[in-house]
Amino acid sequence: MEFSDSIMTNAAIPMTYSRVAARALGLSERQLGLLTMGAGIEGKDLLRDDIHINGRQQVQILSNALDLAGDPAFGLYYGQRITPATHGPLGFLVNSSPTLIEALEAFEDYLPLRMNLTAITLRRSDKWLECRMFASPGVTPKVYRLFIETLSLAVIAIAGSLLGRPLSDARLELDYAPPEYAGRYRDVYPLPVTFESSENVLRIPIALAPTPNVSSDPRNYELALLQCRDLLRDMTSEYHSTAVQVRRLLLSNVNHQMAEVDVAAALFVSKRTLARRLKEEGTGFREVRDRVLISLAEGYLCNSQLSIDAVASLLNYHDSSNFRRAFKRWFGMSPDEFRQRSRRGESVALALPFRGSP
Repeated sequence: MEFSDSIMTNAAIPMTYSRVAARALGLSERQLGLLTMGAGIEGKDLLRDDIHINGRQQVQILSNALDLAGDPAFGLYYGQRITPATHGPLGFLVNSSPTLIEALEAFEDYLPLRMNLTAITLRRSDKWLECRMFASPGVTPKVYRLFIETLSLAVIAIAGSLLGRPLSDARLELDYAPPEYAGRYRDVYPLPVTFESSENVLRIPIALAPTPNVSSDPRNYELALLQCRDLLRDMTSEYHSTAVQVRRLLLSNVNHQMAEVDVAAALFVSKRTLARRLKEEGTGFREVRDRVLISLAEGYLCNSQLSIDAVASLLNYHDSSNFRRAFKRWFGMSPDEFRQRSRRGESVALALPFRGSP
């Protein structure tokens, strides 16, 4: 598994994982600066959801966490706190997946959205569903081990959540030597663990792969899949324009409607600089934001049974009449008419002209 050099410099990792580390350490708000030392951000930035950090910053923060913990086994207890819900839209997709294999495939496909310094690949054999785990080679051995511990525990948590029981009939093989705290693995992992393997692999009995998810929700699954696809398309694009960065931030934000000044701060530039860069690309902040809202609204109306009021709420329109007016400005028709025409298979073009394309 190869990792692009850009993952260390592109700001794509949400603050969620750093906050989990802070909670695992029991830090107070005043102590958060200890966790971010050398990372180029302030402790108070950990409390913001509109800022993303790059790979080097995440490695520095987790290295600091290991030092602050004073316990080489910190990765085990940190990893236990990484639940499916920690992964945001990806966790929503996993939790609503129809079966265990589809949940793990979603995790494989969209892990770059959240933990882009790690990766998994799935392979089936007659006996096992093999989940191979990787971490970026550009980290120190102690952080590498923490990444693998965290990733393996995350996969085990997903499987256990969907199965409704501990994944005790699987086995975990790790490619590093037994750490000094190897005995504590028995307290954390519900399955046999071996060290000094040729690779990091979690072997799950193949018979469990089609296990239905009792919490599956087809509507939520389709909506989460739509959002993850949009996010991944932007993240993996070779066209790292300012408009793409703005779009990514808006899609990652809970209500998709961050203020321009907040987006500029998240990109570490002034509002004026952001406006200038977008203008150079032939677009503007409102146009990029409208495109995000248009894409989401179109997906919700075409691919779900959500009411117009529910769609308006998802897009952070507190008054659905405001959403209806905005939608008519975009498409020249009401959301209800758009949905009816879409169901009849009629194509609908935007009525709103755009200068650029994010």
